[in-house]
Amino acid sequence: MAGIFAAVRQSRRMCAAAGRLAAGLAVVAVSACNTGSVLSLEPAVDVGSQTSTVPQYTGLQKLVPSNPYMTQAAYPRMDEPMSPVEQMPASETDCRQQLKRLDVAFTDLAPIHEGQCGIDYPVKVSAIGNIQMKPAATLTCDMAATFAGWTKNELVPSARWRYFSGVKTIHQGSSYSCRNIAGEGVLSEHGKGNALDVMSIELNNGDDIDVRKPGLFAFRTRGFLNNVRADGCQYFTTVLGPGYNYDHRNHFHFDIKNRKNGYRACR
Repeated sequence: MAGIFAAVRQSRRMCAAAGRLAAGLAVVAVSACNTGSVLSLEPAVDVGSQTSTVPQYTGLQKLVPSNPYMTQAAYPRMDEPMSPVEQMPASETDCRQQLKRLDVAFTDLAPIHEGQCGIDYPVKVSAIGNIQMKPAATLTCDMAATFAGWTKNELVPSARWRYFSGVKTIHQGSSYSCRNIAGEGVLSEHGKGNALDVMSIELNNGDDIDVRKPGLFAFRTRGFLNNVRADGCQYFTTVLGPGYNYDHRNHFHFDIKNRKNGYRACR
Protein backbone atom coordinates (compact mmCIF):
# COMPACT_ATOMS: atom_id res chain seq x y z
CA MET A 1 0.00 0.00 0.00
CA ALA A 2 2.85 2.34 0.95
CA GLY A 3 4.38 1.66 -2.45
CA ILE A 4 1.22 2.81 -4.19
CA PHE A 5 1.17 6.12 -2.24
CA ALA A 6 4.84 6.69 -3.03
CA ALA A 7 4.16 6.17 -6.73
CA VAL A 8 1.27 8.66 -6.66
CA ARG A 9 3.46 11.30 -4.94
CA GLN A 10 6.22 10.73 -7.47
CA SER A 11 3.73 11.15 -10.33
CA ARG A 12 2.45 14.43 -8.85
CA ARG A 13 5.99 15.78 -8.50
CA MET A 14 6.69 14.93 -12.16
CA CYS A 15 3.52 16.69 -13.31
CA ALA A 16 4.42 19.79 -11.29
CA ALA A 17 7.93 19.81 -12.74
CA ALA A 18 6.53 19.45 -16.25
CA GLY A 19 4.20 22.39 -15.62
CA ARG A 20 7.06 24.60 -14.43
CA LEU A 21 9.14 23.59 -17.48
CA ALA A 22 6.28 24.46 -19.85
CA ALA A 23 5.81 27.84 -18.17
CA GLY A 24 9.53 28.53 -18.46
CA LEU A 25 9.55 27.69 -22.15
CA ALA A 26 6.57 29.99 -22.71
CA VAL A 27 8.42 32.91 -21.08
CA VAL A 28 11.50 32.24 -23.19
CA ALA A 29 9.41 32.14 -26.36
CA VAL A 30 7.71 35.43 -25.51
CA SER A 31 11.00 37.13 -24.62
CA ALA A 32 12.55 36.00 -27.90
CA CYS A 33 9.82 37.85 -29.83
CA ASN A 34 9.59 40.92 -27.61
CA THR A 35 12.09 43.61 -26.66
CA GLY A 36 9.82 45.03 -23.95
CA SER A 37 9.05 43.70 -20.51
CA VAL A 38 8.40 39.96 -20.51
CA LEU A 39 6.08 40.20 -17.51
CA SER A 40 3.92 43.02 -18.90
CA LEU A 41 4.13 41.71 -22.50
CA GLU A 42 4.83 45.17 -23.89
CA PRO A 43 5.27 45.34 -27.67
CA ALA A 44 8.75 45.51 -29.17
CA VAL A 45 9.95 49.03 -29.88
CA ASP A 46 13.00 49.92 -31.99
CA VAL A 47 14.77 52.58 -29.94
CA GLY A 48 18.19 53.83 -28.93
CA SER A 49 21.20 52.35 -30.66
CA GLN A 50 19.04 50.29 -33.03
CA THR A 51 17.55 53.47 -34.47
CA SER A 52 20.83 55.36 -34.55
CA THR A 53 22.40 52.76 -36.82
CA VAL A 54 19.93 53.48 -39.63
CA PRO A 55 21.83 55.45 -42.33
CA GLN A 56 20.74 59.04 -42.88
CA TYR A 57 20.22 59.49 -46.60
CA THR A 58 20.37 62.79 -48.43
CA GLY A 59 19.04 64.24 -51.65
CA LEU A 60 16.88 62.03 -53.82
CA GLN A 61 17.21 59.10 -51.42
CA LYS A 62 15.16 61.01 -48.84
CA LEU A 63 12.21 61.00 -51.25
CA VAL A 64 9.71 58.22 -51.72
CA PRO A 65 10.51 56.68 -55.14
CA SER A 66 7.93 57.14 -57.77
CA ASN A 67 5.40 55.08 -56.24
CA PRO A 68 1.92 56.04 -57.28
CA TYR A 69 0.72 53.61 -54.60
CA MET A 70 2.02 55.70 -51.69
CA THR A 71 0.35 58.85 -50.38
CA GLN A 72 2.04 61.71 -48.53
CA ALA A 73 0.92 60.06 -45.31
CA ALA A 74 2.98 56.99 -46.33
CA TYR A 75 0.12 54.54 -46.47
CA PRO A 76 -0.78 52.51 -49.58
CA ARG A 77 -3.19 54.03 -52.07
CA MET A 78 -4.63 51.67 -54.64
CA ASP A 79 -5.17 52.82 -58.21
CA GLU A 80 -8.77 53.51 -59.07
CA PRO A 81 -9.97 52.98 -62.65
CA MET A 82 -11.45 55.90 -64.45
CA SER A 83 -15.23 56.22 -64.10
CA PRO A 84 -17.04 55.09 -67.27
CA VAL A 85 -19.09 58.30 -67.19
CA GLU A 86 -16.02 60.56 -66.97
CA GLN A 87 -15.88 62.96 -69.92
CA MET A 88 -12.43 63.80 -71.30
CA PRO A 89 -11.50 66.96 -73.18
CA ALA A 90 -10.82 66.47 -76.88
CA SER A 91 -7.09 66.99 -76.30
CA GLU A 92 -6.98 64.03 -73.90
CA THR A 93 -8.93 61.84 -76.29
CA ASP A 94 -6.58 62.74 -79.14
CA CYS A 95 -3.57 62.02 -76.95
CA ARG A 96 -4.85 58.53 -76.19
CA GLN A 97 -5.23 57.88 -79.87
CA GLN A 98 -1.58 58.83 -80.23
CA LEU A 99 -0.66 56.34 -77.47
CA LYS A 100 -2.45 53.61 -79.39
CA ARG A 101 -0.58 54.52 -82.57
CA LEU A 102 2.67 54.25 -80.61
CA ASP A 103 1.57 50.81 -79.37
CA VAL A 104 1.58 51.88 -75.73
CA ALA A 105 -0.09 49.53 -73.23
CA PHE A 106 -1.89 51.77 -70.74
CA THR A 107 -4.95 52.06 -68.52
CA ASP A 108 -6.90 55.17 -67.61
CA LEU A 109 -6.98 55.98 -63.91
CA ALA A 110 -9.32 58.08 -61.83
CA PRO A 111 -8.20 61.70 -61.29
CA ILE A 112 -5.48 62.12 -58.65
CA HIS A 113 -5.73 65.15 -56.36
CA GLU A 114 -3.36 65.49 -53.39
CA GLY A 115 -3.13 69.08 -52.21
CA GLN A 116 -1.10 70.99 -54.79
CA CYS A 117 -0.22 67.74 -56.59
CA GLY A 118 -2.27 65.66 -58.97
CA ILE A 119 -3.21 64.63 -62.49
CA ASP A 120 -6.65 65.32 -63.94
CA TYR A 121 -6.57 62.47 -66.46
CA PRO A 122 -3.74 60.08 -65.51
CA VAL A 123 -2.63 57.04 -67.47
CA LYS A 124 -0.68 54.08 -66.17
CA VAL A 125 1.88 52.86 -68.73
CA SER A 126 2.98 49.22 -68.45
CA ALA A 127 4.67 48.73 -71.84
CA ILE A 128 5.73 50.46 -75.05
CA GLY A 129 5.39 47.87 -77.77
CA ASN A 130 7.41 44.88 -76.58
CA ILE A 131 9.32 46.97 -74.04
CA GLN A 132 8.16 46.53 -70.47
CA MET A 133 7.97 49.45 -68.05
CA LYS A 134 8.90 48.31 -64.56
CA PRO A 135 7.23 49.33 -62.42
CA ALA A 136 4.33 50.68 -64.45
CA ALA A 137 4.49 54.49 -64.62
CA THR A 138 1.66 56.86 -63.71
CA LEU A 139 1.89 59.95 -65.93
CA THR A 140 -0.05 62.57 -67.81
CA CYS A 141 -0.95 61.40 -71.29
CA ASP A 142 1.30 64.07 -72.83
CA MET A 143 4.32 62.83 -70.88
CA ALA A 144 3.50 59.21 -71.73
CA ALA A 145 3.28 60.03 -75.43
CA THR A 146 6.52 62.05 -75.39
CA PHE A 147 8.38 59.27 -73.61
CA ALA A 148 6.99 56.60 -75.93
CA GLY A 149 8.01 58.60 -79.00
CA TRP A 150 11.55 59.02 -77.68
CA THR A 151 11.75 55.31 -76.77
CA LYS A 152 10.70 54.06 -80.20
CA ASN A 153 12.49 56.67 -82.31
CA GLU A 154 15.72 57.19 -80.36
CA LEU A 155 16.36 54.72 -77.56
CA VAL A 156 15.67 51.52 -79.52
CA PRO A 157 17.74 52.50 -82.60
CA SER A 158 20.61 53.61 -80.35
CA ALA A 159 20.59 50.27 -78.51
CA ARG A 160 20.61 48.36 -81.81
CA TRP A 161 23.48 50.46 -83.12
CA ARG A 162 25.62 50.24 -79.98
CA TYR A 163 24.73 46.76 -78.69
CA PHE A 164 23.10 45.02 -81.68
CA SER A 165 20.13 44.28 -79.46
CA GLY A 166 16.60 45.44 -78.82
CA VAL A 167 15.37 46.90 -75.54
CA LYS A 168 13.57 44.51 -73.19
CA THR A 169 12.74 46.60 -70.10
CA ILE A 170 12.98 50.18 -68.91
CA HIS A 171 13.46 50.28 -65.15
CA GLN A 172 12.05 53.53 -63.81
CA GLY A 173 12.48 54.90 -60.31
CA SER A 174 9.96 57.72 -60.20
CA SER A 175 6.91 58.76 -62.18
CA TYR A 176 4.04 60.57 -60.40
CA SER A 177 5.11 61.42 -56.85
CA CYS A 178 3.79 64.32 -54.77
CA ARG A 179 6.89 66.25 -53.68
CA ASN A 180 8.88 69.46 -54.09
CA ILE A 181 12.19 69.84 -55.87
CA ALA A 182 14.93 68.82 -53.42
CA GLY A 183 16.11 71.84 -51.43
CA GLU A 184 13.47 74.16 -52.90
CA GLY A 185 9.89 75.07 -52.16
CA VAL A 186 8.86 74.53 -55.78
CA LEU A 187 6.58 71.69 -56.79
CA SER A 188 8.44 69.01 -58.75
CA GLU A 189 7.18 68.03 -62.18
CA HIS A 190 6.81 64.57 -60.64
CA GLY A 191 3.96 66.05 -58.59
CA LYS A 192 2.17 66.91 -61.84
CA GLY A 193 2.81 63.59 -63.59
CA ASN A 194 5.07 65.29 -66.15
CA ALA A 195 8.35 63.59 -65.18
CA LEU A 196 9.96 60.16 -65.29
CA ASP A 197 13.28 58.92 -63.87
CA VAL A 198 15.08 56.12 -65.72
CA MET A 199 17.42 54.03 -63.57
CA SER A 200 18.57 51.34 -66.01
CA ILE A 201 17.86 49.90 -69.46
CA GLU A 202 17.74 46.14 -69.88
CA LEU A 203 18.45 44.74 -73.34
CA ASN A 204 17.25 41.56 -75.03
CA ASN A 205 20.82 40.20 -75.07
CA GLY A 206 20.90 40.22 -71.27
CA ASP A 207 22.87 43.43 -70.76
CA ASP A 208 21.47 45.69 -68.05
CA ILE A 209 22.84 49.19 -68.60
CA ASP A 210 22.98 51.15 -65.37
CA VAL A 211 22.63 54.89 -65.82
CA ARG A 212 25.37 55.58 -63.27
CA LYS A 213 28.44 57.25 -64.77
CA PRO A 214 30.41 54.48 -66.51
CA GLY A 215 34.08 53.71 -65.99
CA LEU A 216 36.83 55.47 -67.89
CA PHE A 217 37.23 52.69 -70.46
CA ALA A 218 33.53 51.79 -70.85
CA PHE A 219 33.48 53.41 -74.28
CA ARG A 220 30.36 51.69 -75.61
CA THR A 221 28.31 52.37 -72.49
CA ARG A 222 29.53 55.96 -72.37
CA GLY A 223 28.57 56.49 -76.00
CA PHE A 224 25.15 54.96 -75.46
CA LEU A 225 24.38 57.10 -72.40
CA ASN A 226 25.59 60.22 -74.22
CA ASN A 227 23.13 59.40 -77.01
CA VAL A 228 20.34 58.94 -74.47
CA ARG A 229 21.04 62.38 -73.01
CA ALA A 230 21.47 64.20 -76.32
CA ASP A 231 18.51 62.59 -78.10
CA GLY A 232 16.29 63.17 -75.06
CA CYS A 233 16.84 66.92 -75.36
CA GLN A 234 14.98 66.85 -78.66
CA TYR A 235 11.83 65.51 -76.97
CA PHE A 236 11.85 66.72 -73.35
CA THR A 237 12.27 70.22 -71.95
CA THR A 238 14.41 68.89 -69.08
CA VAL A 239 17.05 66.14 -69.17
CA LEU A 240 19.23 65.80 -66.08
CA GLY A 241 21.61 62.93 -65.39
CA PRO A 242 24.92 61.79 -63.88
CA GLY A 243 27.39 64.66 -63.79
CA TYR A 244 24.70 67.31 -63.19
CA ASN A 245 24.64 66.92 -59.40
CA TYR A 246 24.80 64.25 -56.71
CA ASP A 247 21.02 63.70 -56.63
CA HIS A 248 21.08 62.66 -60.30
CA ARG A 249 24.13 60.42 -60.09
CA ASN A 250 22.15 57.22 -60.71
CA HIS A 251 19.33 58.14 -63.09
CA PHE A 252 18.16 60.27 -65.99
CA HIS A 253 15.37 62.69 -65.15
CA PHE A 254 13.08 63.54 -68.08
CA ASP A 255 10.22 66.03 -67.91
CA ILE A 256 8.11 68.28 -70.12
CA LYS A 257 8.00 71.39 -67.94
CA ASN A 258 6.56 74.35 -69.80
CA ARG A 259 9.07 77.21 -69.69
CA LYS A 260 9.08 80.69 -71.14
CA ASN A 261 10.63 81.20 -74.57
CA GLY A 262 10.89 77.46 -75.13
CA TYR A 263 13.94 77.13 -72.87
CA ARG A 264 15.26 73.57 -72.37
CA ALA A 265 17.50 72.37 -69.54
CA CYS A 266 19.77 69.57 -70.78
CA ARG A 267 22.63 68.80 -68.42
